[in-house]
Amino acid sequence: MIVKRSVTQSIAQALSAIVLLSLLTTGLALVTLLSSQRDAEAINLAGSLRMQSYRMAWDASRQPQNLAHHLARYQQTLDAPVLQKLDRPWVPREVSVRYQRLRAAWPALQQQLQQGDTVAYQQQVPIYVGEIDRFVLGLQRYTELKMHLVAVSSLVGVIAIVALALALMTIRFTRLKVVRPLNALVTASRYVESGNFAFPPLHVEQQNELRVMSHAFSGMAARLHSHYQLLESTVREKTEDLTQANRTLSLLYDSSQMLTASPLHPALFEAVLSNVLTREKLTAIRLDSDHFQFHAGDEKAAGEWQRQPLQQDEQQMGELRWQTTGASRPDEMMRSLAAMLGRALWIWQAQQQYQQMLLIEERTTIARELHDSLAQSLSFLRIQLTLLRRTVDKEDIAAHAIIADFDQALADAYRQLRELLTTFRLTIEQADLVAAMQAMIASLREKSGAEIQFTYQTGLQSLEAQQQVHVLQIAREALLNAIRHASAQVIRVDYQHSEQGEHLLTITDDGTGINSTDEPPGHYGLTIMAERAQRLSGNLTIHAQQRGTRVELRFPPQPTRQLA
Repeated sequence: MIVKRSVTQSIAQALSAIVLLSLLTTGLALVTLLSSQRDAEAINLAGSLRMQSYRMAWDASRQPQNLAHHLARYQQTLDAPVLQKLDRPWVPREVSVRYQRLRAAWPALQQQLQQGDTVAYQQQVPIYVGEIDRFVLGLQRYTELKMHLVAVSSLVGVIAIVALALALMTIRFTRLKVVRPLNALVTASRYVESGNFAFPPLHVEQQNELRVMSHAFSGMAARLHSHYQLLESTVREKTEDLTQANRTLSLLYDSSQMLTASPLHPALFEAVLSNVLTREKLTAIRLDSDHFQFHAGDEKAAGEWQRQPLQQDEQQMGELRWQTTGASRPDEMMRSLAAMLGRALWIWQAQQQYQQMLLIEERTTIARELHDSLAQSLSFLRIQLTLLRRTVDKEDIAAHAIIADFDQALADAYRQLRELLTTFRLTIEQADLVAAMQAMIASLREKSGAEIQFTYQTGLQSLEAQQQVHVLQIAREALLNAIRHASAQVIRVDYQHSEQGEHLLTITDDGTGINSTDEPPGHYGLTIMAERAQRLSGNLTIHAQQRGTRVELRFPPQPTRQLA
């Protein structure tokens, strides 16, 4: 409850009104007295006007030599400052009007005296003197009115002062015995109303109703405080639980939306980790598995890692790790996030394996068709060419030269067909490009005496099936060129993955080098390598070194839909 006007305030307002009234009455009396200082002078001057009027009538008939002097003196008296002050708003209208009539009538009488018309002046003087009498009477009444006003205001001031003294005594008693305990109760009630039960103690010395009320209020407030604390604690716990549950659901929902909005690829996983990093205010977060590594944030060497395994169908897919500067993240939320990411990784690997199986099946079909058609035809032509060589006369050198050319062309065609079939039969088990690269390099080591070194960083596993096939084919073609055409003894294959996500595959050999990137007729290896690089949205560069050749393949991290 809000107190609109306290007892003290009401009494104070009453006392203020009494004091103000006393000041007003006293001031009014003082002002009235001050204004009455020259009232006697005004009455005397007004009365002298009557005598001077008769004297000028005497001067006009008996002593004309004194008329000018008495006229000037009369005018000076009529224009006296004390009489001119009567023309003010607070002066009674009767007084100011009669004064103005005297001033207005005087010029005509003055003109009669100056023109020597004594008879006319003597006839008008009694009327003019009567007006002066009425003016003097008005001044007298005005002065009496002011004296009455002074008396009344003084009486009112005395009464107000006496009332003030009595009121001060009353208010002091009321303030000590009534108002102070009531104010303490009001203050305590406001504390309780705002939920603060630590109000100042209520002390009432008198054994009266206010003391009983104060004790009852203190006991009630103590019980309310106890119940309020219990309720507040319960509400706080429930609110924290609901807030945490809502935050967990929101984070999981957003992560699920991000993972299902588009086909799975590395950028999606990194975006999910970045979202978790921002929402949960983590220092760093990583997603590690045997084939994939994604991270977000800045890792601290001295920071403590918290871990949550990624599992799918009782198979561990990897591990989710995070660093935080504050309190540990709720286990339930990170456990749910790890389960979602593990499921997404499993689905992504399954999709890659499925795409790889489709690609392998398509290439196996092409290889089988080539083997059953073109390879059989080339074999038949070689047999027929052998029979033709036996039937042609050995002395016919020109014919044998043509047959030798045919034989060499068929051998080259057959060799290129075998290489093409080998290319089509390359497989990438479990969508693992690293294993496929190692298997391909091992096969080439057995067929040649070259030393082939393979180093790589994490990131090859994040490529899609089509991308992996193109990278594998480009690497194989570069290695074959270094072995067959450059007679290289040491070949280094290096794969780098920059922080910006760019892929860089480098094949360096110590062979005889390459003179020109223009291929001879019938050879298409470099052209096919360049086309594969374009399908990766990248570029292929071949550099001739002081000893050997350096082949570089650069392509961006985003999966491209132009792969074929």
